[in-house]
Amino acid sequence: MSSAPVRGTLALAGTMLMSALAGAVLFALLLAWMPGLAGPAIRGYLLEHPEVLPEAMDRLQARENARYEKAQATAQKVVPQHLTQLQTPYAGAWAGNPQGDVTVVAFMDYACGYCRASLPGIDELIAKDPGVRVVYREYPVLGPESGVAARWALAAAEQGKFRAFHDALYAAGAPSVENIAIAADKAGLDKAVALRTIQSKPVEAEIAANHQLGAALAMTGTPAWVIGGKLLSGARDYAGLAAAVAEARAGK
Repeated sequence: MSSAPVRGTLALAGTMLMSALAGAVLFALLLAWMPGLAGPAIRGYLLEHPEVLPEAMDRLQARENARYEKAQATAQKVVPQHLTQLQTPYAGAWAGNPQGDVTVVAFMDYACGYCRASLPGIDELIAKDPGVRVVYREYPVLGPESGVAARWALAAAEQGKFRAFHDALYAAGAPSVENIAIAADKAGLDKAVALRTIQSKPVEAEIAANHQLGAALAMTGTPAWVIGGKLLSGARDYAGLAAAVAEARAGK
């Protein structure tokens, strides 16, 4: 079968999806601006004026671009002030070369699907680049279970088993009580010690400090990365991480 029809179908599907998203965005904006306006009236307006959909998407993209540029400007000012703190791991919450010339700081949440999607890229980067060190910062922002998982991860770091727990929990799925227990068993944690650690002041202080760093850097979610003094947001594959590392090396 020729690939042309497939590409055409995908392009059409992409256009339809973007139009649907634009409609949803515009619908939400109209409700926010005019809460008394009925849903059918908005639908009727969109059907009569479909040309507003691309304009809505353009404005949304422009807004997101402005937010990204603002975050970058903030990071360029703030990162140097906190670089030592950012690049200093909590106990064993790191991977790669401890003496690496480039440090990749990864802010993650165990309930974050984009964080999970980035794991293969991190693993490939560590395997292919002997000069990279990865520092993991626990940044629970997606609910109470994320906070509990972050505490257990730091407890694992204190026992020298961070990566084993980290990988096992992401592989298990959502950071539920059951999955945390499964990950703790797979990592070989001393659970009695871990239960004391997760309630300790150092663990509490570490999570609070990471949230303060996130606020200072104007982070908008997870995953977030600091590589070579530059703040990056969103999922990253190997190519994206390797490019950021290469840029950091070139800037040294």
